[in-house]
Amino acid sequence: MKQSQNALRAGAFSVSLTGLDAHLVRLETTITQAPASFEIIGLSEARQRETRIRVCAALQQLNVDLHQHGVSVRVGPEEVASSGTFDVPMALTILAVLGRIATASLENMVLLGELSLGGAIRPVRGVLPSLRGAIAHGITRAIVPKANAREAASVPGSRVLVADQLVELVRYFREDIPLESAGEPPPLPGVPLATAPDLADLRGMHAARRALEIAAGGGHHLLLMGPPGAGKTSLARRMPGILPPLSLEEATEVTSVYSVAGLLVPEVGFVGTRPFRAPHHTVSGAGLVGGGEPVRPGEVSLAHHGVLFLDELLEFRSSVLEALPQPLDEGRVTLARGRTRATFPAQTLVVAAINPCPCGFAGDYARRCICSPERLRAYRARLSDPLFDRFDVQVALPPVDVAALQSRSKDEPSCEVQKRVIAARAAQEERARAGATARTNAQLSPRELDQVATPDAAGARVLAEATERLGFSAVAYRRVLQVARTIADLDGSDGVHARHVAEAVHAVLLPHRGTAATPPG
Repeated sequence: MKQSQNALRAGAFSVSLTGLDAHLVRLETTITQAPASFEIIGLSEARQRETRIRVCAALQQLNVDLHQHGVSVRVGPEEVASSGTFDVPMALTILAVLGRIATASLENMVLLGELSLGGAIRPVRGVLPSLRGAIAHGITRAIVPKANAREAASVPGSRVLVADQLVELVRYFREDIPLESAGEPPPLPGVPLATAPDLADLRGMHAARRALEIAAGGGHHLLLMGPPGAGKTSLARRMPGILPPLSLEEATEVTSVYSVAGLLVPEVGFVGTRPFRAPHHTVSGAGLVGGGEPVRPGEVSLAHHGVLFLDELLEFRSSVLEALPQPLDEGRVTLARGRTRATFPAQTLVVAAINPCPCGFAGDYARRCICSPERLRAYRARLSDPLFDRFDVQVALPPVDVAALQSRSKDEPSCEVQKRVIAARAAQEERARAGATARTNAQLSPRELDQVATPDAAGARVLAEATERLGFSAVAYRRVLQVARTIADLDGSDGVHARHVAEAVHAVLLPHRGTAATPPG
């Protein structure tokens, strides 16, 4: 390629992310002989200073001294350039204006990467959503850091090259020395049941195992209550192993979230299994739902299409828990920071665990509870009604059964339970394609419940009797129908019958608000 004549202006494209929304950013560079300066328009003062230092130092490695030039770089539109690193396109447009590379060669291509002071191209966050956004804008060619190669390879429809050093890009644009391709898309792995925790390892706990299956089958949030050591954490950790494998679309969404959060493993470049997140109860509000500067996804988004386990739920700060109902209802989190509004997905299945009382032994026939009535009431009051109502399935775990632990019999493995869950989810997907808006039973609206979850005559009588005897609220009544529909799906039944309703009543009743301190015998 012939070197172009000195250009007065050069431009290149990059991408800025707001949440997972990609915005095409245009960099335009002009250079004058004097006075010597380096101005960047469109970035905050702090980002201008950091970018200027990195770009100048990297260009010095190529014997390019900017101290005798007046450099002006405009990054825009300004309102979408609030995040992103534009070192590589900025350095290349400067080289193009100086005649070191051809100006036209930068067009119709997205350039991503941060420069080190020595000229190395460092990896950046959000490569996958950035490339998908570029394709949406009609740009299918890109150059990204070599460390992001596996992630970039997972984007279909994009021709991606990778580089490790700025000098490699100069040789590519000036001398046509080829760059390495990002490679083939990584395989989409399933959940390796050989290494994932298996339900077969748990002895007894039949009611809790069934509750886990129902929650997985319909996408219902699950509340586990039991004394310390009853197996709440062990149950929760086995939930991903019975959920259906991620689809390619779901895996792409999860990978995008992890990429933006900076948690993607470079050697793998893709998240192909259901996430399991278990934040400590000291987590902040920003840590749970997202925040910071720049805005990053929180645990509820990192558990997108997976499981969010909240152990010792009542030990979380009330202000933190109060932020949960909205993302659980809407399936996304919208965070406002000044003029920026970032949205992250949050379609997660929540499994929460609580003790029956502060000491943990209320209802235990072997150990005596030492909690006063006042302390019990204060403890239960930490779980607000809005959050409590989000748990469609609730189960009380009895104390450890020694006989069950010593039994040599093997319970049903996760792979067998997963088959029923997959079949139940498939039935829900079929109904969604037939006109329902909800893809899982947990999302069914009252109108959709009337269409797909109306019980038969015997089931209606069971529901009416339970409602009258137990005083169900309208929310609890709807939860019973949603869970009954899931139980019917797990049973392979088109209709909702009395046995499905009866089991659903039991599933949504325990631990009841008024009897939470006393698990049933």
